[in-house]
Amino acid sequence: MRIHIVCGAGASSTFVALRLRRSAAARGVAAQVTAGSESDLANVLPVIDVLLVGPHLEALFARIQQQAAAAGVQASLMSTTVFTARDGEEALDLVLVMAGTRS
Repeated sequence: MRIHIVCGAGASSTFVALRLRRSAAARGVAAQVTAGSESDLANVLPVIDVLLVGPHLEALFARIQQQAAAAGVQASLMSTTVFTARDGEEALDLVLVMAGTRS
């Protein structure tokens, strides 16, 4: 599964991606996790399966979600708790629900 996390400049999403990678590895979930800024979205959408969007981009989420849907990518606005968690467990749970691999 190819997961991309987006935030305004790409810095905070990098930390979320790191935590998500660790949680996926610990659970044995095959995942490629990348992070970047909202401005890189057009280049990333064709090569990912799931898009997680930082909560501070809520005002842009409708547009981002439309872009993602047009590319066949599931998108979700992360809650603040997912974005600021000390581990990637909640983010991984969100991704697995989005991918339909966990109920």
